[in-house]
Amino acid sequence: MSSLRDNYKRGRMFEFLQAKIKPNSDLSFVSAFFTIYAYEKLKSELHGIKQLRFLFGDPGFVSNLDPTKDEAKSFFIENSQIQLSNRLLQKAVAKDCSNWINEKVQIRSVTKKGFLHGKLYHIDNAGVQEAILGSSNFTVSGLGYGERPNIELNLEVLDRRDTEELKSWFEEVWNDTELVEDVKENVLNYLAQLYTDNAPEFIYFKTLFHIFDKYLRDEESARILQDDVKLFDTGVWKILFEFQKDGVKGAINKLLKYNGCIIADSVGLGKTFEALAVIKYFELKNQNVLVLCPKKLRENWTIYKVNDQLNPFNRDRFRFDVLSHTDLSRDGGYSGDINLGTVNWGNYDLVVIDESHNFRNDTKGKRNDDGLIIRKSRYERLMDDIVKQGVRTKVLMLSATPVNTNLRDLRNQIYFVTESKDDSFKDSMGIGSLKDIIADAQRRFTLWADPKKNPTRNVKELMEQLPSAFFKLLDGLTIARSRRHVERYYKKEMERIGAFPKRLKPISIAPPIIDLKNKFMSYDKLNAEIEEYELSLFNPARFVKPEYHQQYEEKARSKRALEFSQAERENFLIGMMKVNFLKRLESSVKSFAITMERTANKIEDLEKRIMQFQKKQSENPEIDYDSLQLEELEDEELQELMSVGRKLIYNLAHLDLDRWLKALQKDKEQIEILYNAAQAVTPDRDAKLTS
Repeated sequence: MSSLRDNYKRGRMFEFLQAKIKPNSDLSFVSAFFTIYAYEKLKSELHGIKQLRFLFGDPGFVSNLDPTKDEAKSFFIENSQIQLSNRLLQKAVAKDCSNWINEKVQIRSVTKKGFLHGKLYHIDNAGVQEAILGSSNFTVSGLGYGERPNIELNLEVLDRRDTEELKSWFEEVWNDTELVEDVKENVLNYLAQLYTDNAPEFIYFKTLFHIFDKYLRDEESARILQDDVKLFDTGVWKILFEFQKDGVKGAINKLLKYNGCIIADSVGLGKTFEALAVIKYFELKNQNVLVLCPKKLRENWTIYKVNDQLNPFNRDRFRFDVLSHTDLSRDGGYSGDINLGTVNWGNYDLVVIDESHNFRNDTKGKRNDDGLIIRKSRYERLMDDIVKQGVRTKVLMLSATPVNTNLRDLRNQIYFVTESKDDSFKDSMGIGSLKDIIADAQRRFTLWADPKKNPTRNVKELMEQLPSAFFKLLDGLTIARSRRHVERYYKKEMERIGAFPKRLKPISIAPPIIDLKNKFMSYDKLNAEIEEYELSLFNPARFVKPEYHQQYEEKARSKRALEFSQAERENFLIGMMKVNFLKRLESSVKSFAITMERTANKIEDLEKRIMQFQKKQSENPEIDYDSLQLEELEDEELQELMSVGRKLIYNLAHLDLDRWLKALQKDKEQIEILYNAAQAVTPDRDAKLTS
């Protein structure tokens, strides 16, 4: 038989041990783990031995034996992928194992973590020595029991001199008091907890402790925070409700422990005020804070840091910086009083991202043919220049909808916490790969949600199927409460403040006409008019010569893994641009006119470039699709959608330029008609402004 034992095709570890352990054997084992069920499997052999010296190769195993520390650790010594029916025998097995250890076993452990990795099983039968070493721990799966045990790699030592040398090595380590310590009493005390009968009250209180242990530890951290800074004396803290205060404590603890947190409370529960309290905590520690928010919410945030009667927290003297999401795409100019060309991006200790789901896509910026960055995307600016550069930056994200379409949305946001490191939570949460855990959860969710494959699905079923590590990740990084949660767990607070206001169905109020003089077309007619526009400015794919079609499609597909073609992308974006035109009209006729003017100017600029190329064959025949789109879109969702299909470079020589010029001329004439009509509607004629 092969000297290899891999628990797969070349024999199993327990077969070696059963064959070699004899009555009065002297055993010397080294393993990182020990389980009572592995003992039970070899019980008949082990009870006849002379002695066993067991050396733990990992001190963490012994230090985690006390079940009062963390309920998850209480299963280390008694459970190793065992079925529930076997666990019902735990008490008897633990008692037998304890008696055996008392009589025949010595147990020591190395004191330095990561010092000893090898696994050794040495057997001395009256001078005849046998040994096997490799990767198998003293667990049921490690020894090869069961239908699907661990695949290990162990090698039987056949040379007598080597077996004797292994015994000498074991003696040296075992007797080195600087390297090892006796832990037999620790193990026996632990086993006693497994087989001792406890009063029902003890079990009840122990269960409560396990359930609330993490919460109590977080509360203890909060008390420490109170001593460090005077957060509880600030105006923003005093105005918070109890559930908001608990959210702030949890967020601060997560930021300190994991470097990040997502507050995903439902709309209306006060995420902004919670974030302000977190900001004040870090400001009281003299740290720099940056708030990133959608452009439309900029004034909502800046009011809290200016000396204004509308600021409810004047006395707190907030000093954080505020930038819009879109500011991250700019390389210069001013945003409020911040010079984007000279701002020290890497000097923020905390960045707060309002509506963080707008960063759910890790899009890439503009690059040249050599792959060098010409202009960074918002995601890259935030990741590379703020999170990764300079001081260690903590990230607080606010979003009622952190996941829009796919769990990758969540992963991309969490990467801000980990600086894109996929294994950052390996030690703190036991999560080796964020990408793998979230991909696994997504696969299981997709399968559960498929009505064809799972017609009788229910939420409880999904909760059971999702990986436990995914819940550990969410528990570690997120705070998500609903109104129902607050009503259920903060009853006294709800009695004090009253019920949540009921959401009324929105009433749409709009003037029947746009222009009080009724000279501008109606909404319906305008919508129908715009719907017919080709907007070929945003559709160069339509004019690519037939012989180059495949080349551009392959180029577009290589930039992103989407199912639809570049031509289809551009058609979708034209639809989005038409929506943007109408959204500007919702603001005012003046805003609509400005957008029409900018679009017409874009068309003229493109016409000039094309004609220049036709006449002079200019040195730069390339058109960047990114440059054809409008620079400023007020709607964040539209901005996100407009990012799809960018970064594609068209060579003018590959396009039917005469046909494109003709289409552009038609577009410009249509746009100018709308612009002139809108220009005539002065503010005093704008029905929306006067209603």
